[in-house]
Amino acid sequence: MSNYQNKVIPVDEALLKIKSGDHIVSGLAGAEPQLMLSRLHEIHERVQDVHIMTCLPMGLYDFYTVPEYRDSFLMEGWFYSGPMRKCHDYKNVTFIPNHLHFSAKKRIDFRKPNIYIGNCSWIDAHGYVSLGLSAVYEVEMIEAADLVILEMNPNVPRTFGDTTLHISQVDFIIETDYKMPELQPTAINEKDKIIGKWIADLIEDGSTIQLGIGGIPNAVADALKTKKHLGIHTEMFTDGMVDLFESGAIDNTQKSIHRGKMVAAFALGSEKLYKFIDDNPAVAILDGAYVNDPHVIGQNVKMISINTSIEVDLTGQCCSESIGTKQISGTGGQADTAIGAQNSKGGKSFIALYATTTVKDSETGKLVEKSKIVPILSPGAIVSLSRNDVDYVVTEYGVASLRGTSIRERVKRLIEIAHPDFRAWLKETAEAYKIW
Repeated sequence: MSNYQNKVIPVDEALLKIKSGDHIVSGLAGAEPQLMLSRLHEIHERVQDVHIMTCLPMGLYDFYTVPEYRDSFLMEGWFYSGPMRKCHDYKNVTFIPNHLHFSAKKRIDFRKPNIYIGNCSWIDAHGYVSLGLSAVYEVEMIEAADLVILEMNPNVPRTFGDTTLHISQVDFIIETDYKMPELQPTAINEKDKIIGKWIADLIEDGSTIQLGIGGIPNAVADALKTKKHLGIHTEMFTDGMVDLFESGAIDNTQKSIHRGKMVAAFALGSEKLYKFIDDNPAVAILDGAYVNDPHVIGQNVKMISINTSIEVDLTGQCCSESIGTKQISGTGGQADTAIGAQNSKGGKSFIALYATTTVKDSETGKLVEKSKIVPILSPGAIVSLSRNDVDYVVTEYGVASLRGTSIRERVKRLIEIAHPDFRAWLKETAEAYKIW
């Protein structure tokens, strides 16, 4: 423990370790070091061109939200959160295209990080800490970084798996005591319930599930409570999975790999979720390079992947991360899990979305309804999942199975699950563009 005490420093001293031109990696979402990030802007006068790599950052920190700091700091994100979207126009942030399971490897291939910063649980009697809420890229980045600085916090859940780290692997510790960021479950509406039932009806007992967050995934989780012997192998561990476990639907007894354990790359949710995973040997937080590897995912029999999208064109291309050219989220693990599920014996991949959305007309300024099943994607839209990798597409109007289908068949099936008011327009436009 004396070794630990020698590593403890105040945040001011930690900030002195940062120099111009450094490439810094911060822990994902709830694993981010809130104290260091909230104070980072204080060194803007003495540093230039410091890059901070993040994923799903939770805080509105001055270093990237104040336009005047753009020469000192650049936030580079693997997945945009709300705060990053707000600050993109300031040129303080930029996106790193990636599939989640390759995010660390490809970044390290480009440039190794100088410093890793994150948080961890309090040290135990054996000299170990837990990285707690995420092992998406943290393990690989810690191994690659020249310097590792962690904020030790008693509120960080102690999780098992690849999150366990010995104090000898940490260069400096900042003792802190802040709350973990919470993400409350999204309320379920009637459309969510309908889509959730469509999907749940196609999921068999004994399946292994990957779910995201939002109204639709929450509705799917709710509809799965009557199932039996479900397992979890997922990128993100959510509140819905805790509810499924408590309902008895999840017991992990029929998983092909990691039987008996719920496997995830990170966790984010409410205090209820954090209490559930804390010191729980039935939950394994493993390296995202492994968890999201399509080959690994495909080893689970009856693997189910459920993701959402913003718009889907009539050939099956899915834009799930941008509105036109505007980046709003990221590819994340969508392609990883969709492809992995289809590698699985009896596996299925679902892309879910509402049939319509409401937008402001650029000419009249009035709100108008727009189809999310479209003849072609919006100009500049990012293809998050290629049409080659799409299996089922689901709206409140039904399910379109696209596996093995021709473009002509896809056009027919996707129009059938579009909003009735747009079906004639879709048919006419498909004919005009010769989408067959």
